[in-house]
Amino acid sequence: MLGSLSARVFLGQAQLRMARRGVPVFAYHKIAAPPRSTIDPFLYVGPQDFAKQLADLRRAGFTSAGLSEIPNAQHNGMLKAVITFDDGCCNAFQNSLEPLARHGFRAIQFLVADYLGRKNEWDIAKGDSDETLMNEQQVRDWLAAGHEIGSHTSTHPNLRHVSAAQAREEISGSRKALEDRFGVAVPHFCYPYGSWNESVRDLVAAEGYSTACTMRFGVVTGTTPRFELRRIIPLSSMELLRKCQHRMEGKLRAGRKGNCL
Repeated sequence: MLGSLSARVFLGQAQLRMARRGVPVFAYHKIAAPPRSTIDPFLYVGPQDFAKQLADLRRAGFTSAGLSEIPNAQHNGMLKAVITFDDGCCNAFQNSLEPLARHGFRAIQFLVADYLGRKNEWDIAKGDSDETLMNEQQVRDWLAAGHEIGSHTSTHPNLRHVSAAQAREEISGSRKALEDRFGVAVPHFCYPYGSWNESVRDLVAAEGYSTACTMRFGVVTGTTPRFELRRIIPLSSMELLRKCQHRMEGKLRAGRKGNCL
């Protein structure tokens, strides 16, 4: 059954067997209670739930790893987990630092390079609630706390729907901007919306990144291509079923609107 290693399913034998076959990489977006105006409440994880998920991971024997450490973790048979955040929302910064430190986990924020200190315009454009994104000082504080940053492009486009030239600029320009601004290496990439194809993947590889994260469900094993890393949405199985239902209802509503045009 699909689901994350969170409180309601973490101790289930099937989920533990899955996690022990590789390295689970958890995909978070927003650490806050979902506002009533959001069209996708499942991109939010409450601060208490986030802290509990980290505690559950530690209790089950998992320790922290970065994306660069995955090959060693696989070969040594260690129980490692990776924590990732997409978009660089302020609430993910503000509400994750303390529980990450308390439970001994490091994490990576995938930043939209041209939108530091701004709003999540790509969500607002589709009618979703606005969120403030991490500013330069918050990114510096994040790095000073021992965490990492990665690239989530410059402007968060769907890379499958833009030209090859624009995709290349989004992929390469964002990395250069972040490295120049913060003076750290940025070897990891994350596809906006989890959307990619072979051409996009090959552009990421050609630009010299070490890994790229998708939204395909599963754990990372020795056979997982490094530019197609799988991740786990931090939802219980019941929440994931509700998320699927929520997405289907949204598509049906969009289809009915389209038929009226």
